[in-house]
Amino acid sequence: MKSVVLLSAGLDSTVNLYEAHKAGEVTLALTFDYGQRAVRQEINQSQKIAQSLGIPHQSIALHFFKDFGTSSLVDMSLQLPLNEQIKINDLKISEKTAKSVWVPNRNGIFLNIAAGFAEALGAQFVIPGFNLEEAATFPDNTQGFLDVLTESFLFSTSNHVKAHCFTTRMNKTDIVKRGLELQVNFRDIWPCYQAFDFWCGQCESCQRAQRAFQENGLEFPL
Repeated sequence: MKSVVLLSAGLDSTVNLYEAHKAGEVTLALTFDYGQRAVRQEINQSQKIAQSLGIPHQSIALHFFKDFGTSSLVDMSLQLPLNEQIKINDLKISEKTAKSVWVPNRNGIFLNIAAGFAEALGAQFVIPGFNLEEAATFPDNTQGFLDVLTESFLFSTSNHVKAHCFTTRMNKTDIVKRGLELQVNFRDIWPCYQAFDFWCGQCESCQRAQRAFQENGLEFPL
């Protein structure tokens, strides 16, 4: 199994990198700079994670994302949902906060770029980090989305690249459990939406990671 992995250094993408590394050869780990708040940490930590596994790493700048202007991840003038604004056990509130951080066609663009690298490198798979929790509010985190992309890659790649994710049917608690089995160094990940020296613990991504760690008997922050 040869693959190109989309690596943000988050919990899901890091566990998928370890899975792909175990399953075969990861020809490249790709990190995207689309002007997100945590870009520096994501690139630095992704590079560190890839290097620890002996996997080539590349960051790609996509600064046109700022022109979309609709996401609090990219537009610093918009308020990022934090603390009590977030209710990770309330689907209606989660749908509202998801709209705030939604970046138009982000995963579609990322995966199509990754498919181009995969074809050029002779890899059969592109692998993002998705999960069942966030699939409830982000349609581009679902298995259905990956299936449709695989169909499109039949036309757009000569070697018929497939979109695959090891964790689409797992919640974050299960993903942490699997990460422990794979001996993932969780100290290297960056699950946070913000750009501080350490995970903020206040954004939705941090809150979901915190619950997952705690349900596996781990402290947060680590």
